[in-house]
Parts: sequence; structure tokens; C-alpha cells
Amino acid sequence: MVIDVVYTEYVYDWYLYSISYFLNIFCMAYSHNSGSRFSNRSNSSSNRYNNSSRSSFGHRSRFGGTGGGGRYGRKKSGPKQLDQSLFVKVAKPTPAAEVVISHTFADFGFVDWIQQALAEKGMINPTPIQDQSIKPIMEGKDIIGLAATGTGKTLAFLLPLLHKMTNNPKDSAVILAPTRELALQIEQELHKITNRGKGIYSTVCIGGNPIRKQMFRLSRHNQFIIATPGRFKDLINRKAIDMNSFSTVVLDEVDRMLDMGFIDEIRYILELLPKNTQKLFFSATTEGKTKQLMETFLVDPVSILLSENVSSNNVHQDIVPVTRNDNKMDLLMDILNKDEVKKVLIFCETKIAVENLYRDLQQHGFDVESIHGDKTQMHRQIALKKFKNNEAWIMIGTDVASRGIDVGDITHVINYELPRTEEDYIHRIGRTGRGGKIGWALTFVKHQ
Repeated sequence: MVIDVVYTEYVYDWYLYSISYFLNIFCMAYSHNSGSRFSNRSNSSSNRYNNSSRSSFGHRSRFGGTGGGGRYGRKKSGPKQLDQSLFVKVAKPTPAAEVVISHTFADFGFVDWIQQALAEKGMINPTPIQDQSIKPIMEGKDIIGLAATGTGKTLAFLLPLLHKMTNNPKDSAVILAPTRELALQIEQELHKITNRGKGIYSTVCIGGNPIRKQMFRLSRHNQFIIATPGRFKDLINRKAIDMNSFSTVVLDEVDRMLDMGFIDEIRYILELLPKNTQKLFFSATTEGKTKQLMETFLVDPVSILLSENVSSNNVHQDIVPVTRNDNKMDLLMDILNKDEVKKVLIFCETKIAVENLYRDLQQHGFDVESIHGDKTQMHRQIALKKFKNNEAWIMIGTDVASRGIDVGDITHVINYELPRTEEDYIHRIGRTGRGGKIGWALTFVKHQ
């Protein structure tokens, strides 16, 4: 049985809710017998997401306090404790002059229609990851591309693949992405270049959309199939995919796919591909499992390492200490009411937490949207569109659902609940401080 992201999040939320339910019963019984030490100050059915605090965010949070991190662990071995110093850093922007670009787009020798499309969009110079990736991809080499989120990774593989497929129309590529949003975002980037009029066909295969419609679209020749791993494996099992037809496979944000538990699906897919299939692995960070996967399947890859496992230099990072006497919701609203807070992405750990916070902020008059696995694909796309168009200036989401958010003008990322790992934290704060701008990342940390 294929386990999609939505199902995984559902099971996980059910598990957390069950624990919370029984803990509440225990706490109520304990309070009755020993003086009501625990208090339920939330309007929701569970106080698991309410750290019960009341204060204002100000100078006292600056580099301050002591406290534990990472108490929300999913792994059976228990949560990973994150050093609080991870959340505190002064931004040190890297001057653009320090980045050396060796090519212009014209140097790569793209076919005429790609050159024309780039010229019409005023695109002359590639980003560093594009500068170093395009030529070896055009030469058919395997790639390890390690670069931060928002650095142009999508066009780094789309442009050379479009060039190759124009010259070899029977070629096709499968692009695997961790979330529905990222898969749709990749297709949007593809359409911006092709304008749907170059004989280039693509199909997006993701959960939340009718699978039979996707199977019908797969009956024609698609140069690009963009999919999440779970849905793609399901389509393989339904005999809707010819694995021998692919000349290239792209794993975008492979580290995140492995972290989400897709290791078995990815191995299954890679093992079914022809041995001479070109493999392109792109990621913002690398871990042990990612390295093992690369060593197993890549052949003499070209390594392009433009990002280390560190947070963005363009992001001021700080903590928001939450004491026993504080109200966490009041702290958050004090931050959101500051003039410098223009566009905000707030992270919670689960769908339940996202919806609780969404309702609370909405009731207080904030223009807010939410995104998580229980929402239909249409609702998720509408929420993202409103956030991009500034119809809502606050977006709340889980790590999984927020993975595909690519909005350049986010001023603040707020970790309302702690990330599980350092990699999760890096991915979260990478949503701000883009395009040479300075961003803020604020992390709520419980203090005794």
C-alpha cells in the first residue's frame, strides 16, 4: 500500500491527539486530587499546543535565557535536543560581488526558442547553481547539487533538459518532489519557459487529485512527469508508467523526501530505471541517508557544493522565551502587530496545531491562511495564491505542507513550535532573507 504524505500526517496527528487526550484525563484527575496544578487555558479540545504565556516580545528575548529545544520528536528513538544557540545569529549578508559567475545564458548554446524565451524575460546571467549545473547536465552527467532554497535550482535542471528534449523529442524525464506544492511549482516554472506552445508536454502526478485523470494524461507521451514519490509508485503498480522510457530522473530536495519517510519508494523507483538513466540529485542539505543513496545510485557524479549545513547569512535569528507565566498567543500577536512585520510564515508541527492557531488569529482579526495535508489541493492552491498576492499576509503551515512555498518577500519566519531537527530549522528560515534582502527568524522557546 502506498503511503502518501497526507495519510502520513493524518496518522501522525491521530497519534499525537490520542496521547494528548489521555494526558488531559490524567492531568484533570491529578488536579482534582492535588490542588489543580494543571490548567486548561485554551479554547481548543487539547492544551498540547498552548504553552500558556502572557508577555510582550522585546529586548528581553534578545540572545536570552536557557531552555530545551526539540521536544516534538517523531522518531521512535525520541526527540533530538537542539542547542538553543542554533536559533540566535546576527545576519551577515554576503556581498553579491563575492559570487563569481563564469557564464551567461547565451554561453550554453541553448536551442533558439530557449534563448528567445530567456531574452524575453530579461534573463542574462544564471545563478551560481545554474552556472555550474547546466553544462554537465547537457553533457549527460550525473549531478549532486547542494544549494540553499531559493537559489534557482529548478531552472538549473529544467533548462538543460528542455534543450536535450528539443533535440531528442522521444526523451523524457521524471522529476520527484517531496510535496504537492513543490511539484506544482516546478510545473509552473516549466510553463513560464515553454509557454505551452513548444510541443513540450508534462503531467503532474500528486495525491489529492484524481488518479484516473492522471493515468489518462500519462497515456500520451510526456517529456516531463512531475510527481510525489508515493503517487508515482502507485502509478507504477497500476501499470500506468513505462519505466524504460525515462532518460533522466531528477530528485528535487532529496533530503526532505528521505526525512519524510520516502526512502523505500525512492529506492524502488530508482531500481526500476534503466542503468544508463541520468540522475540529478538536488538538495539544500545532506545527511547520512542522502549520502548513502547517492553512493548507491550515482555514477561518477559532478558535485556542485554551494551550500553547507548552515543557516542563511541574510537572516537575523533570535528566540522568544516563553515562561510559565506568559501567554504564548499574546506574545505572537505582539510580534505580528509590529510595523516591520510585513509578511509572515509561521510553522507549527502538526495539522491540529496549524488549525488551532489559524482560528485564534482569524478571530483576532488577522488576515491569515493555513496550509496542511488535510486541505484539498484546490484549497491549498487558493491559500498560496492569496499569500503570494498579499491578500493574506500571514501563512501558517506544517514543515511538510510548507515545503513548496516559494515567496520572495517574506519578512519574518516564526517557529511557533520547535523544529525537530537542525535541517528542518534551516529549511524553515530559508523562506526569508531572499534576493539580497534581510529577513527575521524568531523561535519560541519554553523557559522554566
